[in-house]
Amino acid sequence: MAMAGGFWFVVLVGVVLGVILNHFWPLFLKHRGVLPKGNFGWPLLGETLGFLKPHPSNSIGEFLQDHCSRYGKVFKSHLFFSPTVVSCDQELNYFILQNEDKLFECSYPKPIHGILGKISMLVAVGDTHKRLRNVALSLVTTTKSKPHFLNDIETTAIHILDSWKHKRRVIFCEEARKAGTLIFTFDVIVKQVLGLTPDEPQTTKILEDFLTFMRGLISFPLYIPGTPYARAVQEHQYIRSIKPKDEYLNWEDYKKMDFTQNVINEALRYGNVVKFVHRKALKDVKFRDYLIPSGWKVLPIFSAVHLDPSLHASALQFHPWRWEKQDQTCKKFTPFGGGTRCCPGSELAKVEVAFFLHHLVQNFRWTTEDVDQPVAYPYVEFRGGLALIVDQCSI
Repeated sequence: MAMAGGFWFVVLVGVVLGVILNHFWPLFLKHRGVLPKGNFGWPLLGETLGFLKPHPSNSIGEFLQDHCSRYGKVFKSHLFFSPTVVSCDQELNYFILQNEDKLFECSYPKPIHGILGKISMLVAVGDTHKRLRNVALSLVTTTKSKPHFLNDIETTAIHILDSWKHKRRVIFCEEARKAGTLIFTFDVIVKQVLGLTPDEPQTTKILEDFLTFMRGLISFPLYIPGTPYARAVQEHQYIRSIKPKDEYLNWEDYKKMDFTQNVINEALRYGNVVKFVHRKALKDVKFRDYLIPSGWKVLPIFSAVHLDPSLHASALQFHPWRWEKQDQTCKKFTPFGGGTRCCPGSELAKVEVAFFLHHLVQNFRWTTEDVDQPVAYPYVEFRGGLALIVDQCSI
């Protein structure tokens, strides 16, 4: 018994030492350059728990604030079981996104592959990703050209808001999941691609499966001249006034919604739905004075650039007017990623939100029931679901 106990003790010590050695070994390898400053944290877990700690989505969080102040905007760490270079730098982020499949490739943690499947466009790389993206782009382009496509989007928006007419209180995040973004996507895309209507059992089953897989903007809507709400109302009233009654919105109407698009862009910048993406260095990469070793994970942090006061004036304030002068395709604004992996459905998403807002601001006023700020988990959630008190109106 004593010998058996001694054997397992030796095995346990060996495993522990192996884990520690494997964790810190990348620091002892000879590299052809200087690594960014930083800390690998605890063996195995590294600094992952601190990195993923929930924080308001309109901030970069304590972890990034602390590390950027200590090590600079580019630093090394150990995240998701890998040695990692974290970038909060605008130029490096842009460099990473523009060198997809050349110097870097998509590298999400293995559990994500298990959930999405190996041929998901999010995790696929190389030629497989190119083929999938071309199919998606073709689908979006073809769908947009269909005469009933925008009609379906607007009809869905009206259907969603009609369900609010007899409600005094709505949990907005719940509504968004069940009816808003998901039903937009499924009602429109499923109908266009598969020829299924929202009421068919197959459509319901697809939506349920997607909800199982998935498991802001707060404005005080008083009509006060100069506020974002008043500006949005004026814009949509004008568009409605120049159209015959009950005529559907069209692409030209969407393009006239300049201020609405500014609000959407500012919500994307300020709310940071996607905080970062996963990449891996395919070879040793030198950037400025430091080296990103081959095989290391690389995390470009979009939120750090979006909330950088040196890049955006009054970065911590929600200010849609900034987009009247600022280019939404610039390096410092990447809510949909960039390069060859830029989201192919980004314009579709904006159209859906714009049409929804068009009818929302003309038919409802709302207040938040409680103080409920968006929190990064790392994806954006409202802890209380964002409860709204809604009143139907006609402006």
